[in-house]
Amino acid sequence: MNTSKKVVGIVGSYRKGGTIDTVVSEVLAEAENQGAETSKIYLQDRQIEFCTNCRVCLQQPGPERGDCVLKDEMNGILQEIEAADSLVIGAPVNFGNVNALTQRFLERCVCYGYWPWNTPSPQMRKSEATKKAVLISSSAMPGFMARWLSGAIKSLKSLAKMLDAKPIGVIFVGQVISKQGGLSDKIKRQARDLGQELVG
Repeated sequence: MNTSKKVVGIVGSYRKGGTIDTVVSEVLAEAENQGAETSKIYLQDRQIEFCTNCRVCLQQPGPERGDCVLKDEMNGILQEIEAADSLVIGAPVNFGNVNALTQRFLERCVCYGYWPWNTPSPQMRKSEATKKAVLISSSAMPGFMARWLSGAIKSLKSLAKMLDAKPIGVIFVGQVISKQGGLSDKIKRQARDLGQELVG
């Protein structure tokens, strides 16, 4: 019987082989070295329609996510994520927050909430996270500035929560000025350490 843990990487960057993709790959590679089964989802390669805020998915009671009326690849993506034990979620900073590609995906994860009409506020369908997550972001600004001045980490934490995951670490790569995903030794070590922690 195969008891290896499953780790899924979610790449919200537009650039394959860029900084976000490279850091996600580093974390996944170490998780695989620790015996995990890994896979990667490139959001740009999937058909994900924009949420229309119809709130149909929010009306259905129970612990399972609500059904979306839009017929695209989102259901299959979420099934793959739900089958994982841990997640690696990466998205770059664009205009002070995660880019539009990741924001579109985040908004579609509203189905994990329950908010019937005529009630004042939503609630999560599951109260406690069962998965681990590593959050990754990057910016042209120095990392120490972008991490606190942008809303990216807050958005990624919200996304992790909706996906039933608790962050165990954040990697923020600053001063990204090249299309290539070259990483410092410090970032590589951090990625390896978190990859081990995801599986451990």
